[in-house]
Amino acid sequence: MRFRDRAHAGGLLGSRLLEYQRRDDVVVLALPRGGVPVAAEVAKLLEVPLDVFPVRKVGVPGQEELALGAVASGGVRVLNDAVAGAARLDAGDIEALAAREERELARQEESFRGGRPAVSPHGLVAILVDDGLATGASMRAAIAAVRAHGPAKVVVAVPVGASPTLAALTREVDDVVVLEAPRRFLAVGYWYEDFSPTTDDEVRRLLAG
Repeated sequence: MRFRDRAHAGGLLGSRLLEYQRRDDVVVLALPRGGVPVAAEVAKLLEVPLDVFPVRKVGVPGQEELALGAVASGGVRVLNDAVAGAARLDAGDIEALAAREERELARQEESFRGGRPAVSPHGLVAILVDDGLATGASMRAAIAAVRAHGPAKVVVAVPVGASPTLAALTREVDDVVVLEAPRRFLAVGYWYEDFSPTTDDEVRRLLAG
């Protein structure tokens, strides 16, 4: 199925997570920007706290959609050595690319929360939400960063994802919840009728409740 928009996908996704409804040991963490409208609907349905968990994809120069890796809160970096080798990037190139994304990550954290402290997932069930998974680089960075906070459980929840990526993630987290796992994935945006970019203002509005 195709989703009308991210909010529609989030409502459907939340209905698959009702075992976590109204629990005081659960937090929904959204990967910005596109994951925030999805996660907002999930958190609303489950009646649990929502926070943003910034992650930035590190793209190959000239082929930015090709993920070299990703960076996440807490200085976490997840890099794909095979992609780096194929792109003929050395350690200096990778450092420069990652550092640029880390600067944007810091800007997002300050901008999105408006001075509010981050919600710590320590001891909680952390439900990581994005609008979809292609290579999974950003989600892997988020998983590594969340793990560093000592959560009780990590759950990945997405409306749609590439089957190989989802299969790999099942070995990294406690549970993966997905609505659509097509064999022929194409791209995340294909599965949405409206895949308009999510703005910083929209992220701030949704986080403010």
